[in-house]
Amino acid sequence: MTKRSPFRYFKTSPEIIRLAVMMYVRFPLSLRNVEDLLHERGIDVSHETIRFWWNRFGPLFASEIRKRRVQQLRSYSNWRWHLDEVFVKINGVQHYLWRAVDHEAEVLESYVTKRRDRAAALKFLRKSMKRYGTPEVIVTDKLRSYGAAMKVVGNAVKQETGRWKNNRAENSHLPFRRRERAMHRFRRMRSLQKFVSVHASVFNHFNQERSLSQRDHFKQKRTTALAEWRGLCAA
Repeated sequence: MTKRSPFRYFKTSPEIIRLAVMMYVRFPLSLRNVEDLLHERGIDVSHETIRFWWNRFGPLFASEIRKRRVQQLRSYSNWRWHLDEVFVKINGVQHYLWRAVDHEAEVLESYVTKRRDRAAALKFLRKSMKRYGTPEVIVTDKLRSYGAAMKVVGNAVKQETGRWKNNRAENSHLPFRRRERAMHRFRRMRSLQKFVSVHASVFNHFNQERSLSQRDHFKQKRTTALAEWRGLCAA
């Protein structure tokens, strides 16, 4: 059965839609910034159209990227996960964004909650382990909710805590914080959860660890990632 294209009812070409979504999600740009950049390239669309495109196609692109990477990531048995949570205000109310990254700064899971207790940590752990399997080591800060949740799951012996051990997770928050400032924060939990899921997949796709690669190797990987992006959701 032929796969139906998600672009079939749109007059705009898929290449332009992919470009607009990539620019908005990947870089700390506002909708109007993307509109101006596209206008410089001779593409006349409004910022509300770009908003509709990323809401419609962002989760589709993220889902396709995630499907390609999950199976590959599950094949590695001796993973080291880093878990951490950041404070996010939604309409003046403090919420918590739980994030899990591996030893190579791959963002594994993002989950938004209103509380920072054992129930929230347990749900976050189970969600991550269901998708990616069980890690060998889990590095966290000294929040007691992690230890309580891991006792329920049965991997409390795998937990490690330390003053600088969780820097990998702390540094992984920086791209999200830049996007948060550009978007002037969020208004609903649902929109925050949707955006962080899409942003994590796009960040993983284009994150090439530039400082660890030679120039030629980095350019090749960057070209490959861009070519794969241009083929997302192709019929």
